[in-house]
Amino acid sequence: MTGEESLDPKAAPRARRQDGAPGRQDWSTWPHYDAAAEGFRGYWYPVTWSSHITGDPRSYMICGEKIVLVRDGGTAYALHDRCPHRGVPLSEGDQQFPGTISCPYHGWTFDLASGRLAAVITDGPDSRICGKVGVRTYPVEERLGMVWVYVPVAAEDPHPIDEQLPEELVGNAFVMGGRIDPRGGNWRFACENGFDEGHAKYLHRTSLWRLFKPMPTWNVTRIVPGGRWIYRVQDEVHWEADFPGVGRWSNKRWWKARPPKEAFNIGNTGKPKRVDPTIEAQEFPGFASLSMPGVLRIAYPNFIHYEFYVPVDADNHRYVGVMVNFTEGWRTFGFYAKYLGAIRWLFHGQFSAQDAWMVDVTDAPPEKLYRPDVSLTAWRNLTEEQYAKKLADSGGTAPNGGAAVTRTRKK
Repeated sequence: MTGEESLDPKAAPRARRQDGAPGRQDWSTWPHYDAAAEGFRGYWYPVTWSSHITGDPRSYMICGEKIVLVRDGGTAYALHDRCPHRGVPLSEGDQQFPGTISCPYHGWTFDLASGRLAAVITDGPDSRICGKVGVRTYPVEERLGMVWVYVPVAAEDPHPIDEQLPEELVGNAFVMGGRIDPRGGNWRFACENGFDEGHAKYLHRTSLWRLFKPMPTWNVTRIVPGGRWIYRVQDEVHWEADFPGVGRWSNKRWWKARPPKEAFNIGNTGKPKRVDPTIEAQEFPGFASLSMPGVLRIAYPNFIHYEFYVPVDADNHRYVGVMVNFTEGWRTFGFYAKYLGAIRWLFHGQFSAQDAWMVDVTDAPPEKLYRPDVSLTAWRNLTEEQYAKKLADSGGTAPNGGAAVTRTRKK
């Protein structure tokens, strides 16, 4: 299977090529994906930590839409961050009455639950425009210590958020630590980087997180579908290689642990001696898996790392990295000590910063794919299949009536 082949080679035609230009010149093979520069609608997205949302409104952008988040009576609410009067952001305002938010300019006051204009302070109690104007509201849920907002395709009701979360996080006790960072680069580059077969072995060879852990030089990998996920399965793992006419290259070092001889699919540095019972019970085909709308899962022997790639606009995204340990009771103190003392800075810090660097400077298409990029093409095929169903179920249409939209990167 080459880097440009999908799970089903007949699923889509090859992209157009310009005369004399190698590789793919656009993403027309995947029209829904091509049109999703600002994200896929019809999904829940984590926005920020629940503790960050208080009675003081805060502004965020998700899928190109400005949204204001505010908490009232313990409940978080999300509204379109624009007063319909003169376009002033509601996030610049405050709460003058319980259950409402008021624009700072003229006191237009909106009900948090419905978005209906409930009062206009500068027009008196009998203002005739009340009830005739409103702002859009968005469904909100709180999971994993975060506020999640549903961005609809049309006017559909949201699916239950638990259907979108990784299955093992619903119904199992766990402890977690995480990091939410604003980052440059399109969300699709971040998502593809996370599931990318080849980069970790080379890009992260200098990370402190991998200082004492071996990393392969190259793998033979296939992509396996499993429900709403796709998995990277390693059939062969090679720790060094002789490259004709160039020389020998290896990730082995005398101070690193000795690599195993056999292939493995939990963790990415070797076959583990013991796997956490909850993780083992999931029977993951491979340690790296990906699902819509951009949820990466990396299964290690004793914890699972998740990344949620939240679209902001065509050139920015929000990185949400979460590490989960399936334990409870006094053992949670050990996890927090390890996470706050080292993992947060080494893994969610320096290690992840290398990914952020590459995502920010990536500029594709055009692109020339190679064998390990089967991980990318399989992901793009998955988005086409699942988003087409999403649009059919919601009664919505793709941007521009389904026409492909090629992203133009800001220089």
